[in-house]
Amino acid sequence: MITTNKKNFSARGGSAFGGKRGAKREKPEFEQRVLDIRRVTRVVTGGKRFRFRATVILGDHKGRVGVGVDKGADTSEAIEKASRTARKDLISVPIKNNTIPHEVIGKFSSAVVLLKPAGEGKSIIAGGPVRVIVGLAGIINVTSKILGTTTNKLNNARATIEALKKLKK
Repeated sequence: MITTNKKNFSARGGSAFGGKRGAKREKPEFEQRVLDIRRVTRVVTGGKRFRFRATVILGDHKGRVGVGVDKGADTSEAIEKASRTARKDLISVPIKNNTIPHEVIGKFSSAVVLLKPAGEGKSIIAGGPVRVIVGLAGIINVTSKILGTTTNKLNNARATIEALKKLKK
């Protein structure tokens, strides 16, 4: 049987697991979603060097959203670096009556995304990265269509960001 010395825990001012008793964790300012993780390879004379590329979407559900892409030696490092990059590249999205003010098309590389305002109660009618981005931006009612032929998540995400940048109040 394992016994614990309760004096040690109270001396630290917390519970057995290091946290304060009854203290609630405060909600972070931004919510992040990992869109994509890929293993990338660099060929050197000694062989292949593997790294990981992470694509992270960051949003606050109040009109600010960003996309970050970065590489790291392991997935957790890549995700952390990508979220820092996304925080630097945040954009503000004008939201009117829980939807976007007008129809807009965004293009990045061969990815083309169409965003249309939707009526109250329609919710998000979108797929893939578009759904994640508009959801984290705080847009509740929107209709979208990926018009480009590419299935590349990163390019579709960047096309969505380009469309959101074109919105006027």
